[in-house]
Amino acid sequence: MIKKMLKNKVFVVCFLLFIVIIVLSVIGPWLAPQDPLEINSNKVLQPGDSENILGTDEFGRDIFSRLLLGIRPTITVALGATFIAFFFGSLLGMIAGYLRALPEKLIMRGADIILSFPPILLALLVVGFWGGGVKNLIIIIGIVYIPYFARLAYSSTIQVKGLEYVQSEILLGASHVRVLLKVIFPNILSPLIIQCSLTMAAAILLESGLSFLGLGIIPPDPSWGQMIGEARGYIFSYPMYVIWPSLLLGLTILSINLLGDSLRDILDPKLKIK
Repeated sequence: MIKKMLKNKVFVVCFLLFIVIIVLSVIGPWLAPQDPLEINSNKVLQPGDSENILGTDEFGRDIFSRLLLGIRPTITVALGATFIAFFFGSLLGMIAGYLRALPEKLIMRGADIILSFPPILLALLVVGFWGGGVKNLIIIIGIVYIPYFARLAYSSTIQVKGLEYVQSEILLGASHVRVLLKVIFPNILSPLIIQCSLTMAAAILLESGLSFLGLGIIPPDPSWGQMIGEARGYIFSYPMYVIWPSLLLGLTILSINLLGDSLRDILDPKLKIK
């Protein structure tokens, strides 16, 4: 498995980039050359110089420092929401696919109801009543993407349950918990891992969209989506203000999506690595 990963150049590059993003989200605030929250009315919308590498925003705050600080809430929300969606979605999907009958109907119809709403619309509806902030966004976005994992785990569990080694465990009297966690779950983990990468990219985009609209991360703490929303009013007078966070956001989402595609190539035995 490790040899396959190392042979896949796209995976290696995207994985290293992802590690860099995670590390920056942890140590970014300590690497910031300026105070990202300090207002300086004498340096409003100034281009880059020796003191402010990427220039300043409409309040004279250092854009580079705010970019380093803004990566943390974005990645925190994405990781937290993905974990919630993975844990509860996989559990509910396996229960529905294993027990069938009433649990299947309740769980899968509930998932269908949530999936009938566009993620951004459902998130906007909940955030409008509940409010923004990192903790709320983690819970809200996590709930929004639970059905994606539930449907994937449900279909995979149905396929695996009919195999001989699973039926033999059941016939030998193994408990439902053992069959689900020790037998079925390890054999449906590959597609769930791929779904994690796709969900993380989607969660970053959704958090950025909410922050862009002013419903995500609460100011003055920055996030990339919030910075893009603030910079749109100055796109003609100072275009680099909006370009830098947009570029970093697009690069992050692209790398995570490519990481998911390369994981699919590695983990799916039906696909051949060239």
